[in-house]
Amino acid sequence: MARIAFYSGSFDPLTNGHLDVIERSTSLCDRLVVGIGVNPNKAGLFSTDERSALILEAAAPAMAGAGCVLETMVFTGLVVDAARAIGAAFIVRGLRDATDFDYEMRMAAMSAQMAPHLPTVFLPASPLVRHISATLVRQIASMGGDASPFAPPNVAAALAAKFPAR
Repeated sequence: MARIAFYSGSFDPLTNGHLDVIERSTSLCDRLVVGIGVNPNKAGLFSTDERSALILEAAAPAMAGAGCVLETMVFTGLVVDAARAIGAAFIVRGLRDATDFDYEMRMAAMSAQMAPHLPTVFLPASPLVRHISATLVRQIASMGGDASPFAPPNVAAALAAKFPAR
């Protein structure tokens, strides 16, 4: 029986920090499902189809020898419901700093009450990507900056296409 992990976020855009969590999650499971969460009240920079394609392309090299299958899915609603729907054994969350820790601990506690059989596994960000956030990457790109130090090459190219140089 495959051990399935669920890693959720908006991934708008995928950053090197997200990719770090994806790569390190592969040693914990046989199948990793990256759940692209959609907030119907928020317009995304990238469509969910674009985000899915960017994730799969950026993670392909890491997945090649990992012995783990990577999939994406789009979901609305609760993370625990999406994780249950795919038969996940656990939820993966990345932590950058103390602010993330406080927020994620509250979320994990709420999730544990709704789905006691579905633990949350925290992966601390690697030092080289700890400072990266999708919000800042979007902001840099929208102001004509180079997002390539913070996002996989395919994502940096997609951002450059969305925000042509001034």
